[in-house]
Amino acid sequence: MRTPAGSECKYFYGDYYRGRQQEECRLLNTSAAHWTRDLCRTCPIPSITRANACEFMVLRAEVTRPVMAVFQRRVQVKAFCEKTQQEVAEAHIGCGECHPLPSVFEVK
Repeated sequence: MRTPAGSECKYFYGDYYRGRQQEECRLLNTSAAHWTRDLCRTCPIPSITRANACEFMVLRAEVTRPVMAVFQRRVQVKAFCEKTQQEVAEAHIGCGECHPLPSVFEVK
């Protein structure tokens, strides 16, 4: 579904039927964080799901505040691969085991 920021996200849900204005993030609502519409603007989840469609990667998100920004909140994402049972360092790329990179991209 399209987020308030304009990008497609499978975790965003909006119910606008007959004048309703119910919106929620189903990834962040599982945690204790309070979701608001402005978090969608800087959320990395839509770009991660566009770049990597691995079925074994599980995303966990939490809302954090940067050190210098008192009033700003950001979504921080951690990825875990269920196939290799390890943390993924770069969620846009993946763990490298499920979908290995072609030899053209490897640095020699």
